[in-house]
Amino acid sequence: MNSKLKTIKEPLFHVSKRSKSSLKTYQVILIKASFLLTALVLSSIICSAISGYSPFDYFYYLFDGAFGTDIRIWRLLKDMFLLLGVGLALIPAFKMKFWNLGGNGQILMGCLASVMCMFLLGDKKGWSDGAVIPLMIVTSILAGAVWAVIPAIFKAFFKTNESLFTLMTNYIALEFVRFFIRNNSTQGSTMPKINSGYLAVLGGNDYLLSIVIIAILTLVMFLYFKFSKHGYEISVVGESENTARYVGINVKKVTIRTIVLSGAICGLIGLLLAGSINHGISENSANNMGFTAIMAAWLAKLDPLLLLVSTFFISFINNGMSNVQTNFELYNNSISKVVLGIIYFLLIASEFFVEYKIMFRKKEKNVEKTKKNAVVNLNDNNVYSETLTEDIEMVIENKQALNEKNKKEEEIND
Repeated sequence: MNSKLKTIKEPLFHVSKRSKSSLKTYQVILIKASFLLTALVLSSIICSAISGYSPFDYFYYLFDGAFGTDIRIWRLLKDMFLLLGVGLALIPAFKMKFWNLGGNGQILMGCLASVMCMFLLGDKKGWSDGAVIPLMIVTSILAGAVWAVIPAIFKAFFKTNESLFTLMTNYIALEFVRFFIRNNSTQGSTMPKINSGYLAVLGGNDYLLSIVIIAILTLVMFLYFKFSKHGYEISVVGESENTARYVGINVKKVTIRTIVLSGAICGLIGLLLAGSINHGISENSANNMGFTAIMAAWLAKLDPLLLLVSTFFISFINNGMSNVQTNFELYNNSISKVVLGIIYFLLIASEFFVEYKIMFRKKEKNVEKTKKNAVVNLNDNNVYSETLTEDIEMVIENKQALNEKNKKEEEIND
């Protein structure tokens, strides 16, 4: 029996998802560290090629910008912990697969509520700090929560797209801030420094109170997700709303409650910005932290403790690159942003190689061996088919002969 062997060309490589236990912790660290080192080396080459400075100068100014003086270290810690606070606000929503892109707006609303108390009640009406500060705390947290819960209600009851809804609330919050500044300031897009409603200063440092509060909040959120019933419900709803309903969880209630928490934390960050750090408000008070924290939370895999690492790295790169730009005389901000983009892109790309593996085509010898085995198997199958056919034909012939014999015996008997 003649047969043709169909040749299937194997692709050069294919991508497959890794199992959860396929990589050890040190292997994950090595993959991410190699991508990070590649990103830093590549950015040093780009900056050096444009400015004429040495790549070694790049690394010096990068670390000097973050750790060169006490002031720079405190500024790094301040930026890191504020970003950490916003990341902690986004994690509950993201665990539930509610994509809260409105962090900037919720921070601004918290800032605005605090500044209105400080300016309108403290500066203009002469209220004491003892009366103003409690109002600041309540109104700022409430403002952030209310600004977040509006899209949550529409998502829970009407299935609206929370990404677009929360994104649009950023622009509305920004216009509220602009309206307040235009009606109460003569300095353009910023308010003059307010003289009342200052939060406590710890150790003579304006940043320390914010750092301590957010550090405590990090521990609380870790325990909340790890051990509380609410944290468990968030995870179940995030995995499957149908499963959550089946086990008796009220999905609408959990959605609204979680987003209230998310917005309240953003409002708290707004309070710290207005009452402890800036003592005022501007259009840029949120400093785009609502979007930067998305990347930080994603890099941390929505883990509050790993978020410490990702926010530290992002703050280090931002502060260091600012110093590199100044000392390399890169007056075009676009260059700095391109370099930052390359670093972030490669860092995010490292996650692909943690989650997936690339399988290359086998060597030619193995391919030929596989083909030979296939041919042998096919020939064996053909031989077996031929033998089986002969056996069937023999059985049919024997049956026909037996029938004829029976007929003859019947004729003789008759």
